[in-house]
Amino acid sequence: MNVLHVSYALAPAGPGAPGGAEQVLGLVDRGLVRRGHGSTVVAPAGSRAAARVVPSAPVPERIDGPARERQRLAHRAAIARAVAADRYDVVHAHGLDFGETLPDDRPVTVATLHLPPQWYPARALRRGDVALVCVSETQAAAMPPGAPLTAVVPNGVDLDLFRPAPAREGFVLVLARICPEKGIHLALDAARRAGLPLVLAGAVFPYEAHQRYFEEEVRPRLDRERRFVGAVGPDQKARLLAAARCLVAASLAPETSSLVAMEALASGTPVVARPAGALPEIVEDGRTGLLADGVEALAEAIRGAGRLRAADCRRAAERRFDARRMVVRYLDVYARVRRRARERSARVAPARSA
Repeated sequence: MNVLHVSYALAPAGPGAPGGAEQVLGLVDRGLVRRGHGSTVVAPAGSRAAARVVPSAPVPERIDGPARERQRLAHRAAIARAVAADRYDVVHAHGLDFGETLPDDRPVTVATLHLPPQWYPARALRRGDVALVCVSETQAAAMPPGAPLTAVVPNGVDLDLFRPAPAREGFVLVLARICPEKGIHLALDAARRAGLPLVLAGAVFPYEAHQRYFEEEVRPRLDRERRFVGAVGPDQKARLLAAARCLVAASLAPETSSLVAMEALASGTPVVARPAGALPEIVEDGRTGLLADGVEALAEAIRGAGRLRAADCRRAAERRFDARRMVVRYLDVYARVRRRARERSARVAPARSA
């Protein structure tokens, strides 16, 4: 199998990528190469892959309407170059913008929806030439009628990278993109109410709304006990997850999945989460984490997370969130999509000859 992966035009791909879609892309890319398949990644300049990157333009320092359009055109051109230069069995798109960047002349195409369906242009979810994959049952249930849903493939994480530490420390961890929908201000308020220190790690992307949120809602809540450490690489991320008392995911968005929650569980660390979107699919309330809503309830859950067992969290991750299982499922999706394309071609050929 030879697969062309297509990232989001405004997010770099590679080890340590801050976005969940880009992390999944990297895991599938590496998994395919390890199994002897071909894998190429179209992504913004500066991205990395297991085998080969076809770069589009660098992510602009300021992202506004004109910058988005320039990046979209550069990404579409890079995809067209890649398709023209090699023979691929499948194109696998991971970006929110797949409906705008995919060229017409390309192999059979799979698009994984990493975000809530309502965040995509409606026409993108009704394209008959793209097989759609959801990452959770909650997300699949929110799909519009008539969308060509092919499969649900739950995300996975690298169980070798994330492992439990001999002992956890006392700090609360928030590890996320710094943006309004992640509810970081709620986590900061809850940790303060619980009387526990908090470490906030994540990137502030160059969107005006994200930067304003950091300055107006996050920075004023920081102090000696609640620290912002910025974006972290894979090794530091793994150390933080293994050492934390708990991970807090106070998202306000209808999350379709949560890689960081899976990574925390693989690290033996329980997850305190708002019951937003698919988070209740990931967190087993009372066993691998606690579901709570509101600052006071989140604070109580943070205090109670210390009684949950690291071994239960790790076992749940091994049973449910192994990235190797995710790669095998995608290989099955690729095979099914190609088989359906061949069957359609076989039906069309006799009709044309008649």
